[in-house]
Amino acid sequence: MIKLTQIDETNFLECFALRLGNGQERFVSSPIRSLAQAYVYRDQCMPFGIYAGDKMIGYVMVIYDREEQTYNIWHFMIDAAHQRKGYGKAALAQVIRYIKTKPFGPSGTVLLTCSPENQAAYALYTDFGFCPTGRCDGEEQELCLKLAPARPNTEIKV
Repeated sequence: MIKLTQIDETNFLECFALRLGNGQERFVSSPIRSLAQAYVYRDQCMPFGIYAGDKMIGYVMVIYDREEQTYNIWHFMIDAAHQRKGYGKAALAQVIRYIKTKPFGPSGTVLLTCSPENQAAYALYTDFGFCPTGRCDGEEQELCLKLAPARPNTEIKV
């Protein structure tokens, strides 16, 4: 069973020990860099360890973009030793469940970016229902998942 656990002082070293597969460093930031960004954006970002049982096998960050009033999935990664076992799909489902518990802006959407060259990740997201928005961030395409009909704007606290 996959679960998300907030990364804090008790488990950040587990996160630092996670490793990407060969060539994946051009698609995903290192855990150390990602957690530094989570600290900088701590008022709107939540970093999670992805656990299979008691072992951290990946990490993901969820950030609220106040300007666009959307949640973004940021720095999603499964350790190289645990890839291709269905953990990414299960973790993504948990992330979406978490976001659905939060109030969010009128768009009712979740955004992320992914390079089409990262074929496994791109297939995971599009199979899950994410669709290209037509916008890009550098070499990465922005993908969007519509969660619900538009809701009134509410204040967001992560």
